[in-house]
Amino acid sequence: MPGEDVAWNSDAGPMSNYFASVNRNKRSITIDLKKEKGREILFRLAKQADVVVENFKPGTMDRLGVGYDKLHAANPAIIYATISGYGPGGPYGSRGGYDPIAAAEAGLLHITGERKGPPVRTGIGMIDMSTGLYIHGAILAALYSRAATGQGQRIDASLFETQISLLTNVGLSWLNLGIEADRWGCQHPSIAPYDAFETKDLYLVCGATNDAQYAKFCKLLRLDDLITDPRFETNPKRAANREELLPYFRKTFKEKTTDEWLAVFDGTGLPFAPINNMQRTFAHPQTAARNMVAERAFDAATSGDIRLIAPPVKFGATPPTIRTNPPRLGEHTEQVLAESGLTAEEIAELRADGVV
Repeated sequence: MPGEDVAWNSDAGPMSNYFASVNRNKRSITIDLKKEKGREILFRLAKQADVVVENFKPGTMDRLGVGYDKLHAANPAIIYATISGYGPGGPYGSRGGYDPIAAAEAGLLHITGERKGPPVRTGIGMIDMSTGLYIHGAILAALYSRAATGQGQRIDASLFETQISLLTNVGLSWLNLGIEADRWGCQHPSIAPYDAFETKDLYLVCGATNDAQYAKFCKLLRLDDLITDPRFETNPKRAANREELLPYFRKTFKEKTTDEWLAVFDGTGLPFAPINNMQRTFAHPQTAARNMVAERAFDAATSGDIRLIAPPVKFGATPPTIRTNPPRLGEHTEQVLAESGLTAEEIAELRADGVV
């Protein structure tokens, strides 16, 4: 990100918070796959590996001579996972993949943004990360299949297909009912009131998911007259008349700060939460209680340490840990090549030849 150069020592090589966030517990080696000896190294590693993951444009690995057919021949048990923009087939198969492009072309930007406003991209690469999570699950399923059959296989995922799948109920409403999707901002398409309401200082997301909650919601805000208003008696009526309903709440929420409203809603059983910035998110008591931040010594950082986001899933018997720091580029080349059986002399020769 702009301005973060000061966070890294000059000899750290290419490093960033983005890279660090997704590459802890990994090792880094560099190989020139355009050289025969580089390809030989990859085959050597593939013969010992369970999984190979690549995200070049479709066809690139084949042109380099290290595609699925070649690696499968070297190791029939290999799981070969491919991530691309559109998948290896179809009229767009040769195009590159980018999160904002997939968001546009596969419908996400059509449904993300304020009511009657322009499209808005999500603040993080949701499609990139979701595709990674999909391929992660697929790899585990393929490994499970291999345990039964002894055979590996090729699996592929694409940003485009991931975003299609994420349309879920919105996509099915179009496919089965011909209902075109709308942008709803922070509102809920079928429940009202449910929105991000501006307070004196921040925003509060809250609402009522049924008629009983609606009555409690109105009483908390001292808007009792809205409970019996015939326009808002049921949720279908409230959803249909939301443009008339929401101004009452918007006006009232501006009368207190977010923290004052949090005290009002606390213990009511109604859904509510402040829209927290990064400071409030990482100061949240639940963040600490669930051990969502891990601090490690890191000599690539000018501060001498780095704080990382910890794994979000907890295992009772085998707790996940952050075992190693994000790697510097090629940091583990010698180590990994030595583990593959190459001697120190052979590794030195490969480095002198520019293969690694």
